[in-house]
Amino acid sequence: MDRILLGHGSGGKLMHDLIRQYFSPAFGIEGAGDSAVVNVPSNRLAYTTDSYVVTPLFFPGGNIGDLAVNGTVNDLAVSGAVPLFLTVGFVIEEGFPFDDLKKIIASMSNAARKAAVKIVAGDTKVVNKGKADGIFINTSGIGVLPGERWIAASLIRQGDKVIISGEIGSHGVAVMAERNGLTFAPPVISDTRALNGIVREMYDVASDIHFMRDPTRGGLATTLKEAALESKLCIRIREQSLPIPPGVKGACGLLGLDPLFVANEGILIAVVKASDAEAITSAMRKHEHGRHAAIIGEIADAPSGVVLLETTIGGTRIIDMLQGEQLPRIC
Repeated sequence: MDRILLGHGSGGKLMHDLIRQYFSPAFGIEGAGDSAVVNVPSNRLAYTTDSYVVTPLFFPGGNIGDLAVNGTVNDLAVSGAVPLFLTVGFVIEEGFPFDDLKKIIASMSNAARKAAVKIVAGDTKVVNKGKADGIFINTSGIGVLPGERWIAASLIRQGDKVIISGEIGSHGVAVMAERNGLTFAPPVISDTRALNGIVREMYDVASDIHFMRDPTRGGLATTLKEAALESKLCIRIREQSLPIPPGVKGACGLLGLDPLFVANEGILIAVVKASDAEAITSAMRKHEHGRHAAIIGEIADAPSGVVLLETTIGGTRIIDMLQGEQLPRIC
């Protein structure tokens, strides 16, 4: 048997065999209860959930499996939490190849190990052929917020600095290229990865980080605009400071895309006190996922709720949120 059958989601022997042979060994889940019982420190908890429907399922640099784990870990990390436990839910289409399922499961297990989180519970459903586009994955995550740590756009203050942890646009361009059979030189690889390690390095040098967010769908522009609106302040960024890899720049120029609106899956934006900015950026650059970290702008008082980009030619343009879908089914 090399493909998923409807019976694998029936709750009977086929489903139990699927869980016992594939999911339980990969994720280290013991027992067959309906929920996991875990021990957590006596801190405040952060909880998140997300669903992943990316197409294609496999792309340069990753697949839907590690994307799901990393994305959920990152949502916890940029809230200031230390990620601990994940749950996963699979909606699998009848006829889905077992070989592909094994690759996805293995990538999830590996991503969880790298992020030092544990997958503790899950669920599997199988739907009729043509009803799920291969496989959909839902993940939920729990983490703890140490001490009085708090992240919110309302904490952003005039004079704060804006930091980015790495190059922009790689994930969106990598998925788009694979989807359309395009190749670029140099090749563009998705940046899917967990960010809790680099967040830990940031907090080691500064305990008061005002705001963090991972700019996924909608890209850097949408994330900054959301922060400006929520804080009721102005965010000014410099085009010459933005780390854009050559492959992304070339692909976007060829296809008429703006890198500011292209999805990312392995970088974060942080707003910090000006006095902490250089130390935080230096610490980020020492981490393997932060070598291209840079201070890209600062917070101004006005105009309220506006993001301004200082261009390389000396002008200034207003940056708004993404309108519609530049690249659908990106995560």
